[in-house]
Amino acid sequence: MSMASVTVRVDADTKQKAASIAEDFGLDLSSVTRAFYRQIVREKRIPISLSYTTVPDETMQALAEAKSKIADGKPRFHDADAMFDALGI
Repeated sequence: MSMASVTVRVDADTKQKAASIAEDFGLDLSSVTRAFYRQIVREKRIPISLSYTTVPDETMQALAEAKSKIADGKPRFHDADAMFDALGI
């Protein structure tokens, strides 16, 4: 099988971060790119998600509440029994 070259232009910061992640898996960017191409061929699709992730308002409110409580430094419950009571356990 003959080989072909592919040139990809990407900003230096993105390349460095991607290379660092690939190295954590013991790979280089060329190997990751080849694997990505093979996955495209095998699955006959582009194996990435192009949708926006939406977080429900209730979840965002709960996260904001948790961050606020952490910032206050005050415990929500004074003991484990109070926490279990609030959880209905």
